[in-house]
Amino acid sequence: MSLPDKSAILQSFLGTLPNQAVSKLAHAVEMDRLMDGTGLPHDAIMMGLRPSLRQLQGASSTRTKTPLRLFCLPFEDLLISGPRGKKQKGVLSRSSVVPVFTWLSGSLLPNETNLYCREVKSLILAHDEDGALAKAAAFWNIAGAAMRDALASDDAVKAARRLLKDDEIADAREIALLIVEGEELLKVQAALPRPPARMSEETLWHLRDSYDVIANRSPDAAPYVAVVAMNRLQRPCEALRLPMMVCRQTNDALISKTDMGLVGEILFGRMDALQTAIMATRPGSLDAELLLAQVASFSDLSSSVVKEIEVRRDGEWGQRLLKDRAAVGTMMDVYMDRAVKEVVSVLPIQKGVADVIKQIAPDKRASALTYARLVGGAWNFAAAASFAAKHKAAFEEISHHLRRYVEDAVRELKGEGERRGAAEFQLSYCAELASVLFSPEEAELIRRRVRAAQSAAA
Repeated sequence: MSLPDKSAILQSFLGTLPNQAVSKLAHAVEMDRLMDGTGLPHDAIMMGLRPSLRQLQGASSTRTKTPLRLFCLPFEDLLISGPRGKKQKGVLSRSSVVPVFTWLSGSLLPNETNLYCREVKSLILAHDEDGALAKAAAFWNIAGAAMRDALASDDAVKAARRLLKDDEIADAREIALLIVEGEELLKVQAALPRPPARMSEETLWHLRDSYDVIANRSPDAAPYVAVVAMNRLQRPCEALRLPMMVCRQTNDALISKTDMGLVGEILFGRMDALQTAIMATRPGSLDAELLLAQVASFSDLSSSVVKEIEVRRDGEWGQRLLKDRAAVGTMMDVYMDRAVKEVVSVLPIQKGVADVIKQIAPDKRASALTYARLVGGAWNFAAAASFAAKHKAAFEEISHHLRRYVEDAVRELKGEGERRGAAEFQLSYCAELASVLFSPEEAELIRRRVRAAQSAAA
């Protein structure tokens, strides 16, 4: 068996492990790696476990400490794993971490980094996590200053570009800024422990204290206090309360023009990304559950921003919000119109009577169910996403058509032969539509009517 085949089998097996086994195996592999063990394929095993580890609640807090993980501690809340477009301030790609650390250990601070790794490994293996964290804190100051100085001039950036890509260099600049203030950022994390927390008045004042401390030493790093908080909150928009407190403003017009607007820019960046994903959907390959989740996230985020801060129509954020909402609303209007056509086409009515005999292709039935699911699942956020009127009209038209079709089809059950069999088949499908459009109870009502009509006919 070839090596790729073995790796595929290994990763397939690892993906089936229960959560408790995943955590224990990850810990064992990482401890073996710290002891420089060579008997296990560390990278292959961790690659297979990574999807499961990401899904575990609070996994980052229970993972085995390593030199690299401790290095990332001050900025771990800013890391994203998925693909990103252009570099956005306050958002760090997880794929940049290893190249930056390799640059640090290979050419920038080879002796200091190697010493840090050896000492931290020894302390972790001795179960002295506090000692390991203290070593990391000392290293943050050394590494942050060295990275900042190494990227301060054009010539230095050209030299770094031999080892790092442009986005990685941009991430390295932010990493350097944050790790120098690592100890204070740990206090921010402590004020908002995982799982996701809510912003209390006491927490807000803790964040303000950390902001003031960092602002006095490193003004450029201070806005990141709100960014760290945002990524630890159950409702990220609550982090906007810190900029409002610092700026003493309640509307976006002034906050968006200051460095404290960073958290707002990130939130609007997320909305832009959701809007782009929604606009990229295509009717022929529609995934109703995915689209509903994207629109729900977009509407929740946009509504939360408006609740937290006074977004003015003539402000920069207000204009962006109106534009994104209009785009999403227009797209969903199109889908609502399409939903009506899809459902009506699979429940044909000829000369005012349901045509139960007409043959409908299976793919058309599946498509109509998908669109019915889209209409039925959009009630909670149609207004926030600016397509409430079209959604209400589509729901009412489909509902009226479905109920009229069911009435006619039930009457067909009194007959015999082909029409009765076709009516039973169509009514079973109508129950499926009613389940996703209304509720399972509505679907059961149709099935009970069918059973009653069948008994009466018998």
